[in-house]
Amino acid sequence: MAITLERYPKISADEIKAALDFCSGQILHVLPQFTDVFENAYSENNFYRPVENRDWTNGFWTGEIWLAYEHCGDERLKKAGEIQIHSFFERIHKKIEVDHHDMGFLYSPSCVAGYKLIGSSEGREAAIKAADQLITRYHPVGEFIQAWGPMDAPENYRLIIDCLLNLPLLYWASRETGDCRYREIAEKHIHTAVANVIREDYSTWHTFFFDMKTGSPDHGATCQGYRDGSAWARGQAWGVYGMALAYRYTGRKEYIDLFRHVTEYYLEHLPKDLVPYWDLEFTDGDDQPRDSSSASIAACGMLEMAKYLGTEEAKHYRAIANRIIKSIYDNYAVKDMNISNGLVLHSTYSNHSPYNTCNHCGVDECNLWGDYFYMEALTRMNKNWEQYW
Repeated sequence: MAITLERYPKISADEIKAALDFCSGQILHVLPQFTDVFENAYSENNFYRPVENRDWTNGFWTGEIWLAYEHCGDERLKKAGEIQIHSFFERIHKKIEVDHHDMGFLYSPSCVAGYKLIGSSEGREAAIKAADQLITRYHPVGEFIQAWGPMDAPENYRLIIDCLLNLPLLYWASRETGDCRYREIAEKHIHTAVANVIREDYSTWHTFFFDMKTGSPDHGATCQGYRDGSAWARGQAWGVYGMALAYRYTGRKEYIDLFRHVTEYYLEHLPKDLVPYWDLEFTDGDDQPRDSSSASIAACGMLEMAKYLGTEEAKHYRAIANRIIKSIYDNYAVKDMNISNGLVLHSTYSNHSPYNTCNHCGVDECNLWGDYFYMEALTRMNKNWEQYW
C-alpha cells in the first residue's frame, strides 16, 4: 500500500500529553502491585499478572516506570525504579536466567535509564555486568552474538534480528568504561546481521544460521513469523529501529539507505489503519490478529532516524510516525483502567502457525514492549528525549 499522508490525521500536542497523562496514571495505579515484582510479558484477558524477574521482557516494565517518572516527576515512580534496579543488580550478580542475548532489552530501559536519570551507581554497575554477560555470547567464527541456546550446539549457531536493539548496551558500556571491546563486538555483529537478515526485496529474516566450523552464512528461517519466507511484522520493525540505531552508533551512510528500504517495505505492507497484522503477509480482510507493538517500534525507529536526515526527509518520517501513533491512540490504546491494566491492546507476542516453531501466547493482548515503545514514541514527540538505548 502506498502511504498517502494527507489522508491520515495527526496526533495533536494535546493528545500526546493526554496519552502520557493516562499512561503515567495507569502505571501509578498498578505500581503497588508491580514494584517488588514485575508485569508478565503479556496480559491475559487484557490484564497482566505479577511475575518474578526472570524473563527477557522485565526491563520494559521498569522502562515504563522511568518514562512515567520523566513525564510527571512523581517520587513514587523514582522509588519503584530504584527497587527494580536492585532486582536487576541481584539478577545479573547471581546469573539468574541471563544466558541469552537479551541483556540490552533487560538492562538498557531499566539500569542504563536509571543511571542517566537519577545517577544510580547500582544501575551503572549492573548494566556493565550485563554488557560483560552479553559479550560472552560472541562468536569470533562468524562474528556475531548468538541469540540463545548452548554455545557449542550447531542447531543454535544463529542470530536473530531482535538483537540490533541489544547492542546499544555495548556502546554505552564502551563509553562508560573506556574499553573498546564492547563497541568492536557490537559493530561486528551489526555488519554480520545486516549482511544476512535483509533480503533482496528488503524484507527481513527473523533468524539466520551460520556454519559452526567456518562461520559462513547458511540459511534464514523464522521462529515467530508466519513462515520462513514471510516478513514477521515485529521483526521488520526491529529492522527499522535497528538500522536507525546502527547509523547512530557507526555513522555508516549505507545504513541510512538500508533504513529507507526496510522502512518502505514495512509501510507498503500496512493495512488501512497503519497498524500491521502479526505478519506482513496479511492485510485488510485477513482473519488474523494484529501486532500493535510492531507499529510503535517502527514509529520509534523513524523518529530516531529523523534526527540524522535532511529537513524534508526528516519531516516525512516524523509525519508517518505521528500518524501511526495517532492510529494507536485512537483505536488501540487503553483509555479505561477497568478494561485493562496495560497501555495498548491488540498486540501479539507469539502466534503459532503450521510453518513456525513458536508457542501460542499473548495473542491479541497487551504486551510489555508494546506498552513501553508506545510511551517512548509519545515521549519522543513530546520533548527532546535522552534515549535509554
